[in-house]
Order: sequence, then structure tokens, then C-alpha cells
Amino acid sequence: MKLIFCGTPSFAVPTLEALAAAGHEIALVVSQPDRPMGRAQSMTAPPVKLAALMAGIPVEQPEKIRSNAEFRGQLETIAPEAIVVVAYGRMIPPWMLTLPRLGCINLHGSLLPKYRGAAPIQWAVAMGDAYTGNTTMLLEEGLDTGPILLQQTVEIGPDATAVELFDKLAHAGAPMVVETLAGLADGTIKPQVQNHEFASFAPLLDREDARMNFEARTAHELYNRWRGFQPWPGAFTTHDRKKLIVHRMGLIDGSSFSALTSPQPGQIHVENHRLFAACAGETWLELIEVQLEGKKRMTAAEFLRGTPLAENARLG
Repeated sequence: MKLIFCGTPSFAVPTLEALAAAGHEIALVVSQPDRPMGRAQSMTAPPVKLAALMAGIPVEQPEKIRSNAEFRGQLETIAPEAIVVVAYGRMIPPWMLTLPRLGCINLHGSLLPKYRGAAPIQWAVAMGDAYTGNTTMLLEEGLDTGPILLQQTVEIGPDATAVELFDKLAHAGAPMVVETLAGLADGTIKPQVQNHEFASFAPLLDREDARMNFEARTAHELYNRWRGFQPWPGAFTTHDRKKLIVHRMGLIDGSSFSALTSPQPGQIHVENHRLFAACAGETWLELIEVQLEGKKRMTAAEFLRGTPLAENARLG
């Protein structure tokens, strides 16, 4: 069938490729505009645009779509049977929702109604969930509130990061979108209204989400948040009023620290050139790779060699 595809990051690329491989006519790809990236702030095209150009598919990158008369006219001329939306990054306006015969089909990286919002994959990991999944749904004006079409469950390993889960869900979801289109076309898939009473939200991440609160969170909770907030915003604390980024960490059984009774949250313990931090509930994290403000990224052993630590020093 004739489609328009809306997507921006690498998460959307497998679906674009799967739709093309299935023989659909992708008349247009709509992506976010090129943005400045990196220290040099050089203009960089989004992954979906690059994939579309490699496949010879025309691309549009409008700054605005809600009241863009020229863009609306272009899509109305194409007259797609469906619009597929995967991590496009903008709310789809009402005129687009009603344009295609089969509607706007969205791939969302959670088991809706759980984790509606901008960062469902990151929050599923950060909350320590054992599994999540993908949902295809019909878009409506509400935020991820539309009727469910298909769902699939994906396991989250105990040490998996959001980066790994992004890739897993992207590749698992691509064939499900193809299946969803086929089912809508032949009538074998019937939209199911979400149970809004069970809705939860996954808001856009903020830099402060990365701050390690040793007093309020156990080691396991802090480890899960670090896994979920990869590659950004990560995890950080402070040492001697300087920011200390924790690039790698691990859970540790602190019962062997017999000399430390009732450690204070954030308290540092050094043993065999390894760096440990006490967390809520007398649990412990090992800080494996760190980066002190103004310094390069280094192992804990390197950090300890160059950083004098006062007795009973605390982080945070």
C-alpha cells in the first residue's frame, strides 16, 4: 500500500527498512530537521533521513507541521492509505490523523497503557522492570492514548542498559508494524481501547534525573537508574563540591565490610584499590569508572591514586 513514514532517530530505521522490504510504496519520509551535534556543533542529519536517502525515498523535514499549509497540501496530494509514525518527535496534528484511510499507526516502545510519554524505554529499565515490550496503536490527539492493535513482550536482562534495549525493541517491533498493516488491511486486527486506569507516564529525561541520591535509594535502585539513563543523562554525584560522573558501576555484597557498622549513605569505602559507596538500606555500589569535574574519565584505581580522600569521606 502507499505509505508516508514519520520518524527521526535510529530506533525508527528498522521499521522503515522492513516496510520497504515488504513491498510497500513509501511515497515520502518525514523527519525532524538536521540539528547541530557534538562539540563542533556541525549540522547532522537524523538516521531516518540517511536511511531514506540511501533507499531513494524522498524526504521532507518541516520545522512545523500543525499549521503548515504547503506540507498539508503535499500529503493530501500523496493520499496515503496509512501514515506510519515511529519516534518522530512531534505530536501529529488532527488533519494528519484523519488523512489516511487506515489512520496513523504508531510503534511505541512499551506495553501500553504503561509508560506513555517520551522516554518509555529508559524508564522501564530505570524502574527495574523485568520485561517491557512494543505496542502498535492508532494515534489520536491524546498522548499515547489511542486504541491498541498488537503487542509483544520483550525481556529486560538484569544488567541490560537502555541502549541495548533500544536496539532490541527496534528490531523486534519492525516486523510487528508490517503485520499490523496487513491485519488492518484485511480486517483481522481490531483496535482495542486502552484501560486508562492503568496508565503510567515516562516523562522526558532531565539532567537532574542522573543525580545519585544515596540517602533515598538503595544500591539496586541507583544501579537500575544508571542502566536506564544511558547514554544520557547517566549518573553523577559530588565529591568535595565537585561533580563526579560515574561512567560504570556495579552491585556489590557489602557484608564483607565487617568493620563498617551502620555506614552513612554516600560514605566511601576503599579496599584493594577499589572504590565503594554506601547507599540506603546499608547496601553498597562499586564505582568502577569515574570522572571528576575537570579531569578525564578514569578507573577507580586511577582516581584513588590522584585524589586524597579524608577519613569517612562521603559523596553527595
